[in-house]
Amino acid sequence: MDSAVQEDQRKKPALSFDEFPPPTYEGWKAEAEAALKGAPFEKRLLTPTYEEITLEPLYTADHIKGLPLEGRPGERPFLRGTRPSGYLAEPWAVAQGCDEPLPEEANAVIRRELEKGSSVLHFSLDEATRRGEDWDGKRGLTGLSLSTLADLDGAFDGLDLTSRPLRIDGGFSVVPLLALIAAQARAQGRQKALSDYSGSVGADPLGTLARDGSLPCPLDELYDEMALSLHWTAARAPKVKTILIGGDVYHDGGASATEEIACVAATAIAYVRAMEIRGFSLESIASAMTVSLSLGANFFMEIAKIRAMRQVWSHIMEAFGGDEKACRIDLSARTSRFTQTVYDPYVNILRATSQAFSGVVGGVDAMEVARFDEAIRSGSEQSRRIARNIQIMLQNEFDLLQPVDPGGGSWYIETLTDQVARKAWKEMQEIEERGGLFRALQEGAVQKKIGATLKQRWKKLANRADRAVGTNMYANVTEKPLTEERDMAAIAARRREAVEAFRADIDAEHCRRSLEAIPPTPGEPLAFMETLAEAFFAGATLGEVRKRLDDGFEGTVAVEPLTPRRWTEPFEALRRRTEEAAAEGRPIRVFLANMGPIPQHKARADFSTGFMEVARFEVLRNDGFADTEEAARAAVESGADVTIICSTDETYPDIVPPLARAIKEARPEAIVLLAGAPAPEHKEAYVEAGVDDFIHVRADCLKILTDIQKARGLL
Repeated sequence: MDSAVQEDQRKKPALSFDEFPPPTYEGWKAEAEAALKGAPFEKRLLTPTYEEITLEPLYTADHIKGLPLEGRPGERPFLRGTRPSGYLAEPWAVAQGCDEPLPEEANAVIRRELEKGSSVLHFSLDEATRRGEDWDGKRGLTGLSLSTLADLDGAFDGLDLTSRPLRIDGGFSVVPLLALIAAQARAQGRQKALSDYSGSVGADPLGTLARDGSLPCPLDELYDEMALSLHWTAARAPKVKTILIGGDVYHDGGASATEEIACVAATAIAYVRAMEIRGFSLESIASAMTVSLSLGANFFMEIAKIRAMRQVWSHIMEAFGGDEKACRIDLSARTSRFTQTVYDPYVNILRATSQAFSGVVGGVDAMEVARFDEAIRSGSEQSRRIARNIQIMLQNEFDLLQPVDPGGGSWYIETLTDQVARKAWKEMQEIEERGGLFRALQEGAVQKKIGATLKQRWKKLANRADRAVGTNMYANVTEKPLTEERDMAAIAARRREAVEAFRADIDAEHCRRSLEAIPPTPGEPLAFMETLAEAFFAGATLGEVRKRLDDGFEGTVAVEPLTPRRWTEPFEALRRRTEEAAAEGRPIRVFLANMGPIPQHKARADFSTGFMEVARFEVLRNDGFADTEEAARAAVESGADVTIICSTDETYPDIVPPLARAIKEARPEAIVLLAGAPAPEHKEAYVEAGVDDFIHVRADCLKILTDIQKARGLL
């Protein structure tokens, strides 16, 4: 450095900010209230959430004073992650699911996924397979269909199951599936390799009951099968987890973050108690469990949910007397099905990226990113590639493998995590007070609570307090809808032919005897599983083995189902009705009665256009009218079903009554709307003149557009 510069710096006085007092929250709030000019601070700057948590506009160090922030990464209560090195030593697992119906095609897709960056052999089963049924064409082929030993051979062909973890959601029981896997390994001469299989082939009977509303046999019998799977894996495949607790069924039903955690926690408690009664230690039960959550739209809430789930899990296991290993959760996540849209589906890519980002910041152990077209059609190479590459880019291009616990120390995230954990714990206790999750499902308490949250979500979407880009806001009326690119009927025929060919090639009598050899109640676990495997060798199907396991039980265990929903369903149904009517030659047209020069009406004309295009109504635009007679004449001559008057609040008292009256006199059946919330002193006069409703930022968009459809006979 130049000596003159050094000398100049020595002469400068030392900087000090002591003269400025440290800013306080109260001081900032006073300034904010002044800027609001009388508007209530609580209403404008505090944000209530579906979790009944109020978000502050500003967080400071005072918010985290007294919070239980103890523990470094890898230490209980695992607030900061279960691994001391986070993702630095080992990235999260890329667990992209394969839902191809045909086993051979599923095998090809999994191979490509592994080649391109996936690290888990993740097979998504179809509904029939998860229900323990052989596919008969009555259920849709929405995932891998497995019935026979040949099917599993096709799905596993050439895959090294000892080097990659396996992931399969087996529904309410995985005993038949485990026996089929054992039979396949034995048929391939790899029976000893089972000890090196890893991952999860998991059962979630309570989750299945909540989603489907029924089970084919009593819950205690399924708990016996869960115990059977624990015995078998302990002896034959100790690295495979067989209890999968899925939060997606609750999330997809509309649940809040705390409701999802509470239901997962209550499920874990139920399974621990059931397995302890059957003689298992807490450590062996916990080591067989894996938890999966959905990642929703509220970025910071989802980060807090992941972190809070680890905390809640640790406290539950600690309450049961578990050691540190038992308190360490195996936590995976999947981007949300609930938030996916059918219209403007490419926006789903952005949604999935944000959701995946929140999962990474929260610290999940494995993750699946949903395809952007999942709600519309079966998977394509393009949609799978995009989903997979979101994770690959997060790991390799965005450098999100560091730091460990990136949310740690954030005043906002730490506060929110604590609030979510406490609220979820309270909701879990409420479920326990009812006798546990099974009893709460039987009573309908869980369904009622989550249903109320779903109604709140739909209400906020209806009045556009919540926004779904491309659906209830910024609709793309020029988009060409995606369609199914594959011949699903031909795929179904191929599936049917494959099962029939397998059945035709077996010794039916030998198969029957092998099924009858399965005892009505399990005896020694390993011998019983061998009996099931022998039945598969003889040509039995998953459905036939399931029937034997049901032990002649008639009927079902039934509750009100938590039907999987999507957030934007009501608006999608609204738009679909208009499109179907337009295809039949019955479009709904909207005329904009723009009054005055363009600057006078443009803002509300643009707003009205966007409002109407949400339902795919055809909007007839113009550059404005000088007087009400000209506007009324043009509106009537257009033959439009709806006329929207667009101008300013100052001009409305003079132009709205004569314009609305003129339109109604000429066409009484026409619907007249006014753009903007009316001044209270003028509203009655507008209504008397013929204005049917008012559209503005607080209006119920869904109701107004639905009412128009009703008036035009679409409902």
